[in-house]
Amino acid sequence: MKDNLSEILKGLKADYIEVRLEKNRHTGINYEGKGLEEISQPVSSGGSVRALVKGGWGFVSFNDTNALREKVELAVSQAAIVGKEDSQIARLEPIVDAIAIEADKDPTQLSLAIKKALLDEYNAIIWATPKIQTSTLSYSDSRKDVVFANSEGSYIEQSRIGINLRVSVIARDGTEIQQAGLSLGSSGDFTEIQNLHQQVQEVSQRAVELLAAPRDKGGEYTVVLDPVLAGVFVHEAFGHLSESDFLYEDDRLKELMVLGRTFGKKHLNIIDDPTLPQLRGSYKYDDEGIPSHKSYLVREGVLVGRLHSRETAAKMKEPVSGNARTIGYRHPPIVRMSNTLIEPGNVSFEDMIADTKDGLYVKDWYGGTTAMEMFTFSAREAYRIRNGKIEELLRPVVLSGNVFTTLQNIDAIGDDLHMNQGGGCGKGGQFPLPVSDGSPHIRIQQCLVGGG
Repeated sequence: MKDNLSEILKGLKADYIEVRLEKNRHTGINYEGKGLEEISQPVSSGGSVRALVKGGWGFVSFNDTNALREKVELAVSQAAIVGKEDSQIARLEPIVDAIAIEADKDPTQLSLAIKKALLDEYNAIIWATPKIQTSTLSYSDSRKDVVFANSEGSYIEQSRIGINLRVSVIARDGTEIQQAGLSLGSSGDFTEIQNLHQQVQEVSQRAVELLAAPRDKGGEYTVVLDPVLAGVFVHEAFGHLSESDFLYEDDRLKELMVLGRTFGKKHLNIIDDPTLPQLRGSYKYDDEGIPSHKSYLVREGVLVGRLHSRETAAKMKEPVSGNARTIGYRHPPIVRMSNTLIEPGNVSFEDMIADTKDGLYVKDWYGGTTAMEMFTFSAREAYRIRNGKIEELLRPVVLSGNVFTTLQNIDAIGDDLHMNQGGGCGKGGQFPLPVSDGSPHIRIQQCLVGGG
């Protein structure tokens, strides 16, 4: 394969060419209410070619991998049509490598019967709970085997696997309706979604408990965020602003995201790190064949870096970060996060709560929007804090504000880092990309909260 691809990429008038060949196996099991809605195990294969000529890109995707030279020539000709300037792409030494997956961690090798039996148990628990109106239960796993080669001599074989489980429960009592949910993922270890019977029961009961929970009035509060909600906050509200394909095309964003700008107190460190082991956002090489490494975005409260592809790094004259990613061969790689998190501090969760005289403790999330530096997130759970103690459950609340002001208002960072692996990230029509986000508990002063 290596020699064949090397020969195909020779002798073409392009500044850079890359070829991606891919095989995918997937399992999907979905329940709507009490009934099984869908069960599938599709297999697909295909590839893509991306070529750079005089600053213009050509991209061709295909399912038939025959006549690959013709597809490469087509991508080159496309690029030549749009190319009007000097190509800018960071240059690196070629890499030859192959990364295998341990057979016992490949969920696609487990029988469909085992997977369905587990979900049947979880769905039975949901519907044993009184006042449940409806529910959604979904499971997916996948294995992706990729061969990457480029005109510089790189040749990389890399496999990626993942599992995702989502539970959403809606309870009803007369005209009152409330929901609760659970979203978990794994980098391929099926045992991480087993033995969740108690958690599924707790989620179902919480949806019912929320029917009788009081509403809290809106306003500015001292708010303690759990690791899930804090991780989503740093991913959605700050991480996307650090993706440089957005940045170098947006003059206003360039003014906001100036390196050296202070965004928080000395205790605030934000990183993106695809080298962290056994997380859904981890990889050894990105989809341009660049080795992964830890990138500090904020260090001691100061903006020190951002995420790059080879092209954005060259255009902005900054180091390559290894963050060019694609959801599959039908799409070209774009700048994406991997595992994004707030690094732990030295405050225990117990001390953080004890030091909060009047505020809210908010957990998990089920929706949100961002627009440049402004954000709005809905928390799944909220609890009143009075005199250093967590008290009654409240209706879900909405947090909103300016991300830069909010980062400045983080006055305590916990020592209890947790990474959330549920769900996936969407950008540029590419969803769901496997990512992880996380944080310790954090406390934010003067956070704007809307009542549930």
